[in-house]
Formats: sequence, structure tokens, C-alpha cells
Amino acid sequence: MRLRTGQVGREAPRGPGPGPRLRWPLMLLGLAVGVPGLLSLTAVPQRRAPGPGAWEGSAPSSLQSPRSRSLLQPSPQGTGSQCWPRGFWLKPQSLGYVFGSGTHLTVLGQPKAAPSVTLFLPSLERFQDSKALLVCLIADFRPGSISVAWKADGSPITQGVETTEPLKQSNGKYVASSYLSLTADQWRGHSRYSCQVTHEGKTEEKTVAPAECA
Repeated sequence: MRLRTGQVGREAPRGPGPGPRLRWPLMLLGLAVGVPGLLSLTAVPQRRAPGPGAWEGSAPSSLQSPRSRSLLQPSPQGTGSQCWPRGFWLKPQSLGYVFGSGTHLTVLGQPKAAPSVTLFLPSLERFQDSKALLVCLIADFRPGSISVAWKADGSPITQGVETTEPLKQSNGKYVASSYLSLTADQWRGHSRYSCQVTHEGKTEEKTVAPAECA
């Protein structure tokens, strides 16, 4: 995998694979924007995603490192819930690379681009150890500097929040993800959750409700 300016990488030892916190944002980043050379879509018009057992078992041989460009697979029919992004799912496998923040570079003179923000719900069927994960995807923005804030019923959330460093795509724009880890009780204890993304002084907010994932 070729590293671009502003990225620092090293090959990591192969292990049992990253946990759900790493798998979900990487999978959804690929689903939302199809980053060339890192994530690629395998598109089949299926209707539903895998159920609770989809993460069990060893990693299949069909999913390799980022070099394979095949992190996303068609989802099995008749499984999953309405809250999972339909048509795709991620098979567990070590990505083989660990990225740090590196040195952030801003190239002046390039046109600005507002981010596209997508907020994905967890599925109650996919709770593991009574936990839920909300993923906020921020795609196709430039310059590569953003701030992300999470709220529950309008009140700020600071615990359980992790946001990735922006990753530059081949088109010169950036992608990033922010995710919020919740317990099942926390998820059901509020009527709505929102992800606020601020870029170049402008804020975009996406909101989801637990009732949508019944």
C-alpha cells in the first residue's frame, strides 16, 4: 500500500483482527465513499445485512489486507435489521496496517469542499456484550480539518467518543469517521442522538433515534 504525504504507516503483526470499533468505521468508510486503493465496494443488490452471528468464527480467506481491495462483501439474504446499511457487510480480518496522525499538511489554493455527513444506527440484534456503536462518516471535504461533537437529546456527550484523523483520498479530498460507544441502556435511554460536524466555520448535524431501530 502506498503512503501519501501526511500519512505515517507501519506494517502491523497479523493477529486475530481488529475489534468492532476498528472494523465498523473502516467498513462504513468504504461503503460511503469507496476510497480508491484502500476500500472498494462489492455491489450486489441484496436487501439485508448479517445477523448477530456474522462476527463469529475465523476470518475467511477471501478477505485480505488493504491491497486486496475487497473489504466489503455482499450481505446474506434474509438476515439483519433495517438499521444496518443494506447490501454490504464486513468480514473480520486483520487490516495489517496501523496509521498514526503523521504530519498534517494543508495545500493552499485548492477549492474548498463541504463534507458529506452520514450517521448510521446500530442494530439491537447486533449488540455485543450489551453495547451499541454509532458511526458518523464525514466524506469528501477539503481542507482536511474538522471538529466533531456528539449529543444526546441536545446535551453534549464526551465519554465513549473516538474520532479518526482525516485520510486523504486520491481525489484530493478527505474522509474521516467518528464513533460513539454506548451501552444498551444508554442507547434506549434517550430519544435521539446527533453528530455535529464543523468544517470551515459551518456546521452540519445528522440525527438518529432509537425508535428507528426497533
